Amino acid sequence: MNLMSLTAVELGKKIKAKEVTVREAAEASLAAIEMREGEIHSFVTVADREAVLERADEVQKQIDSGLLDGPLAGVPVAIKDNMCTEGLLTTCSSKILGNFKPTYSAEAVLNLEKAGAVIVGKTNMDEFAMGSTTETSYFGVTRNPWNTEHVPGGSSGGSCAAVAAEECPYALGSDTGGSIRQPSSFCGVTGIKPTYGTVSRYGLIAYGSSLDQIGPIAKDVSDCAAILEVIASHDKKDSTSVAREDYRFSEALVDDVKGMKIGIPRDYFGEGLDSEVKEAVLKAAKALEAKGAVLEEFDLSLVEYAIPAYYIIASAEASSNLARFDGVKYAYRTEDYAGLHQMYKKTRSEGFGEEVKRRIMLGSFVLSSGYYDAYYLKALRTKALIKKAFDKAFEKYDLILGPAAPTTAPRLGESLSDPIKMYLGDIYTISVNLAGLPGISVPCGADKNGLPVGMQLIGDCFQEKKLFRAAYAYECARNYERCPLAQKGAGKDE
Repeated sequence: MNLMSLTAVELGKKIKAKEVTVREAAEASLAAIEMREGEIHSFVTVADREAVLERADEVQKQIDSGLLDGPLAGVPVAIKDNMCTEGLLTTCSSKILGNFKPTYSAEAVLNLEKAGAVIVGKTNMDEFAMGSTTETSYFGVTRNPWNTEHVPGGSSGGSCAAVAAEECPYALGSDTGGSIRQPSSFCGVTGIKPTYGTVSRYGLIAYGSSLDQIGPIAKDVSDCAAILEVIASHDKKDSTSVAREDYRFSEALVDDVKGMKIGIPRDYFGEGLDSEVKEAVLKAAKALEAKGAVLEEFDLSLVEYAIPAYYIIASAEASSNLARFDGVKYAYRTEDYAGLHQMYKKTRSEGFGEEVKRRIMLGSFVLSSGYYDAYYLKALRTKALIKKAFDKAFEKYDLILGPAAPTTAPRLGESLSDPIKMYLGDIYTISVNLAGLPGISVPCGADKNGLPVGMQLIGDCFQEKKLFRAAYAYECARNYERCPLAQKGAGKDE
């Protein structure tokens, strides 16, 4: 039996039933990483083997004594490399943080550890989460496990590739403009971006503070619900954290969508959408209709304004957030400089990659005197109008259904040559972040080359349960498909 082919909840049950030890699960994950990393490169840092096994034994004792009895106790997990992990390298896939070991852990990571998770490593990503392909990483590209000539998506491409390649049962990602949902679609896994404020951002290295949100990536909807129950919490250390009354997301896992009203925006199925993606997503919609859901097409206005509004707001926030990386307090500092100002300039010029510099410059421009009103304030007003458009839609519909991305995963190198084209690839995911809504991507088929397609479901604020209910009902109609790479050398000790 290949332990890494199990879902996180299935593996947790086997550990609880004493069919598998926590050490065996951790060893299986480390072995899978060792076997596949040469092809995929999902990880920036793989945790020290002895430290992982020591943690596994510690968790085993707590399970045996009854201190830990949650569904994820003892299950290995990978963490995106923009979340602080105490004593474990946290680089944001950037040269400028190449030697940074935090003295504390992110709140979401602490919540996982309290539930008995065993961290096996930190996953690769686009540098500072800026990119849609995981090609802007200083540490090299991550490859799609379904076809290693293609990208895994981004910025959480390392986390999605690690789950798809069965290097670990689940992972954490972060989503600023689609960075969980788009790579989940490209890698054939399930990923949810929760309502803004549901998961604490404390310890998440900021890109766009008003847009960033941590979420789970796993093989199926049940896993995502179980993980979100663990990582979601109110946190006084995060001023945008929301105290929710109900965190029992697993209660929504019922195969019943009778009477659920699902809106399908015409704007999402027009020009620019690949025909095979369109066919797969509409087929998935029909599967929900067959189970009793009521489908209706409608016009969701302002879609064309989402990308310019997003890139102005996100770049403005990034230029402010990334000002702290100056070579003074921590991380990289240039070796040869004369005076403080030259040290700042050389450190940042050498430490940041091209895409990060591009967004810092754009952000600094839109915040500058004379352009602030023309760009930044206008983008904020557009953001408010987009939220109003969604509010109006949710007066009529329980959920909105569409694609997660306009195409399947592009080939490596295709996107970086044309940044504008890469930005346009976020068309279906960005509005969700601007409006602070929850969204989930669920695998719903493949193109003629066997590359996965993802269906995106969008809910109103704090309506994750409706998302889980519909996504679970759809999932019950089809089986999880393992990528060919994950099936190589399957066995308990792989």
